[in-house]
Amino acid sequence: MAEQPSHRPNPFARGGIYLLPNLFTTGALFAGFYAIVQAMNGRFEHAAVAIFIAMVLDGLDGRVARLTRTQSAFGAEYDSLSDMVSFGVAPALVIYTFALKDMGKLGWLAAFVYCVGAALRLARFNTQIEVQDKRWFQGLPSPSAAALVAGLVWVMHDYEVAGHSIRWLAWVLTVVAGLTMVSNLPFYSGKDINLRKSVPFIAVVLVALGFILVSADPPTVLFALFVGYGLSGYGLWLFRRLRGRQSSVEQDPK
Repeated sequence: MAEQPSHRPNPFARGGIYLLPNLFTTGALFAGFYAIVQAMNGRFEHAAVAIFIAMVLDGLDGRVARLTRTQSAFGAEYDSLSDMVSFGVAPALVIYTFALKDMGKLGWLAAFVYCVGAALRLARFNTQIEVQDKRWFQGLPSPSAAALVAGLVWVMHDYEVAGHSIRWLAWVLTVVAGLTMVSNLPFYSGKDINLRKSVPFIAVVLVALGFILVSADPPTVLFALFVGYGLSGYGLWLFRRLRGRQSSVEQDPK
């Protein structure tokens, strides 16, 4: 008896796949894979830079999709898988080969904590995207965590510091970055900024100064910026806790 043809809908049969935003996603995925290859070959500066390039491309794909009205479920899933490679697996392997591989079990366990933290962070983001406040991320975003790990490698390589000499610093940073991704700490997303509105002249000056600072010493400045962003979640959490306690004391005086 001949098989009956399947009548399941094919999501690619009619409209196909939007090319433009997925080109950026593919570029980010390539950069993450390239970072892994370069780390395996001992070219740690190239590996770190590739992760930062992946960050730029990852930041562009969603914006391009919204501007060109080419958003799709396929693009969202593809972007999430690309993020897992570029901001989960790649940073974990880069920091492991640079500084943690001589620590034995402690080294690869720290790298795994980071990797699983990125996976859980991405899964939580995908399931809560419709209900969470767009102004705030819950937990450190995986690209920012990747920038912390890759930034440390880039800075140490730039100052010619051997990875094994900072292995405990790398271990602590890797574990803290992994755990912060799955925390409930609030991190500002910047998604409420409307680039189409006019801004004060001082804002343009500050942006220009930012570009000048980054170009003067890219590894140090970028690493410092992401360290500051990583600490901002802890600072905001502490501020909210203190303000909440103060409000409760004022409302219930004894």
